[in-house]
Amino acid sequence: MTENFLVDHDGPITTITFNRPERRNCLDQAVILDFERHLHAVRDDRDCRVLIVTGKGTAFCAGADKAMFESPAGAEVDPAERRRRMGEFGKRWPRLIGRAFDVLAHLDQITIGAINGHAVGGGWSFALAFDFAIAVEAAEFWVPEVDLDVPYRGAPASVLAATLGPWRAKEAILMCRHYKADELFAMGVLNRVVKPDTLMPAAQELAKRMAAKSREALASSKRDINAVFFGQRLF
Repeated sequence: MTENFLVDHDGPITTITFNRPERRNCLDQAVILDFERHLHAVRDDRDCRVLIVTGKGTAFCAGADKAMFESPAGAEVDPAERRRRMGEFGKRWPRLIGRAFDVLAHLDQITIGAINGHAVGGGWSFALAFDFAIAVEAAEFWVPEVDLDVPYRGAPASVLAATLGPWRAKEAILMCRHYKADELFAMGVLNRVVKPDTLMPAAQELAKRMAAKSREALASSKRDINAVFFGQRLF
């Protein structure tokens, strides 16, 4: 059975890679809890100064795993059962995503998203928590929850609204609009847009620059900035 994530330690830089390329690095409860566990390990690692998160394959993270709404054989379930499952999904999903989001957003370490492809739903939610975000040209970002009859709520929704402003946020959340990487860069939401073969070199170069700075100065400054968007850190 393939591990959900690959973890690499290179001196003060840790890289976590979503490792479900055959499922476009989609999320289910087990994957989210596994991601949260790896984030806790980074939080408690005093040798780690910078975290890079990326994905294996053509997607960064394609959001919720559709298998949660299918029968074991892969066929669509009947409409009533699908509505029941979507209702359960809508109740527990914001809490699961939000909990991992909070850990990621409030890490003392500097975090860099190396977004190698589409970031959908929970994938875009996690991307919003990074300190820096670098995306490939082909990456697209959207939250499909409302089109799935599920509210998009919690800290990621608040951060998306604060980042995009009310009108763009309503386009993104209520209309489920797709945004290309170049569009978001022009809006100031991404730090850089790069060719696929330069994504990891760009992320690693930035990571090395951050790792060379004062740990205390970075962490204190980051906390003050994040308090505006994410609220005060509770741990």
